[in-house]
Amino acid sequence: MRGRVLIVAGSDSGGGAGIQADIKAVTALGGFAMTAITALTAQNTEGVHGVLPIPTDFIRQQMEVVLGDLGADALKTGMLHDSPTIEAVCDALPPGIPLVADPVMVAKGGHPLLQPDAVETLKRRLVPRAALITPNLPEAEVLTGLRITTEAEMQAAMPALLTLGAGAVLLKGGHLAGPVLVDLLGTPHGVIRFEDARIETRHTHGTGCTLASAIAAGLAQGLALPEAVARARRYVRAAILAAPGFGRGHGPLNHAVTLDPGRIA
Repeated sequence: MRGRVLIVAGSDSGGGAGIQADIKAVTALGGFAMTAITALTAQNTEGVHGVLPIPTDFIRQQMEVVLGDLGADALKTGMLHDSPTIEAVCDALPPGIPLVADPVMVAKGGHPLLQPDAVETLKRRLVPRAALITPNLPEAEVLTGLRITTEAEMQAAMPALLTLGAGAVLLKGGHLAGPVLVDLLGTPHGVIRFEDARIETRHTHGTGCTLASAIAAGLAQGLALPEAVARARRYVRAAILAAPGFGRGHGPLNHAVTLDPGRIA
């Protein structure tokens, strides 16, 4: 086990996204996952049915006691549903540890997970602290005010996203139509293009959480950012292809695709 990752995000009672997906992804890639839970959700594959926020003082306490004892090699943030939560988390972020920030705004089923008035706080406080942000196209549109409906528009939006202050941006193109899925990794040194054939499936719940945590695990283990992104994308793709088919809605991935239970049989 190598690479300590502190994940600051919401819980998904259905186990497919949020903290549950984060822990599974980091563990499956050989890292050690630690958590600070920002909210509880009553959630399944069909949607989010309720949200219970965690008091900000307790969010900070979770972070502080973990960092003070166990330490961390990378940080990952997910659901930070309002401005006070974002402020509290940013106040507790330690310097010098790479942060992967997934700007979670809307659940797969459409339920809002970030209050509209918190977007500016996210841009002002969290994004400039991040080594990498991982917006999908709707999130990138909110962050930039630009319309992004083609790969060319993805390329054109990258300067505006980088201007927000993160060290790098992984702009995920899964919302575009077509048989090919393209993600763009933008840094001050240029843009790296990743391409795969699209997998036609409804079992994609938690892909954003899983990808961001898998990248954080790579950074915690000393991988350079492009290699961490490439490995995380391979892992998510394998987990989608091996999805167990659970639930009536957007089903979960098989986060354990890298594991071999037969080794301890």
